[in-house]
Amino acid sequence: MSMTKESINPLSGSHFIEDLGVKLLDWKDGASTIELEVVKRLSNRLGMAHGGVISTLLDQVMGLAWRSLGNDRIPGGTINLNVNFIAPGNGILKANGRLIRFTKSSAFCEGDVVDEMGCIIATAQGVFSARLNVKTTTD
Repeated sequence: MSMTKESINPLSGSHFIEDLGVKLLDWKDGASTIELEVVKRLSNRLGMAHGGVISTLLDQVMGLAWRSLGNDRIPGGTINLNVNFIAPGNGILKANGRLIRFTKSSAFCEGDVVDEMGCIIATAQGVFSARLNVKTTTD
C-alpha cells in the first residue's frame, strides 16, 4: 500500500519532530523526504546545523521510508544509526530515506541530507526494529 501526505501524515503526534519544524515532503514506496529550515535555536556555536539535528533528520527519514511499506510490521525503534558528517549545513536542509531490505525482524535503510544547492551534508545507514505482525490463533 502506498501512502502519501494527502492520505496520512506520519509526523503528526511526534511532538519533538513537530517542535523542530520538520515538514513531510514525500512518503511512499519505501522512500521518504522531509525538510527542515535551520533556525538559530537549531544551530551550534558556529552557526551551522547542530549534529544532533542532522542525526535526528536521518533517523526520522529512514524510519519513515521503511514504514511506508511496513504495514504488516510492528515498529520498535532504532537499533543502529551510523551517521557520516561530510560538510556543515545551514538554511533549508532536505533529508531523503530509502528502504534497502526487510528481514523477519528488521528494516535496513540508508539516507542522506542535502542543502539547498544539492550538496551532501551527511549520509547514514540505519537498522530499525520492524517485526512481522504475526497473529496466532488457538483452536
